[in-house]
Amino acid sequence: MKTDERPKLDIPKTIVERIMDGAVIGSFVWIVVYLVSVWGVLPEQIPAHFNGAGEVDRWGSKWTLVMLPIIAGLLWIGMTILEKYPHKHNYMVELHERNIEFQYRNSRMMLNVLKNLIGLVFVYLSYIFAQVALGEEDSLGIGFLPVFLALMFAPMIIFMIRSLRHR
Repeated sequence: MKTDERPKLDIPKTIVERIMDGAVIGSFVWIVVYLVSVWGVLPEQIPAHFNGAGEVDRWGSKWTLVMLPIIAGLLWIGMTILEKYPHKHNYMVELHERNIEFQYRNSRMMLNVLKNLIGLVFVYLSYIFAQVALGEEDSLGIGFLPVFLALMFAPMIIFMIRSLRHR
């Protein structure tokens, strides 16, 4: 079925998707409140980048800290918009009447999980950048990169397997 021939189905979000969205919106509000509350005590130079081992390898203006929640918010909003158009997504299997609702829901759920994980990672990074700047932490930690990669790839793999199983 070609993309322009696919039906547009109204599939309501699940309670899990709504809870995840709410949790991330709440974490965005929390990080903004936190950053505003510590802004006055942050030094002028804060971590701007961490290397693969989680150590600070570049310092920058504390105004760079403002960019993390902005980027996270824009990504979250963009991915929320994409969730509304599962008939435009790419699929690994041929869509037909028996599987189309499942495939749309599966694709939308994968996008929902990924957008919310990305949002939480950005909130965590904002917090850690501030904590390192304040001297409360000394690095991002060596475990961040493997955990981040697992958080990004595991859902993709799981949802792709689900898609293939429900051809």
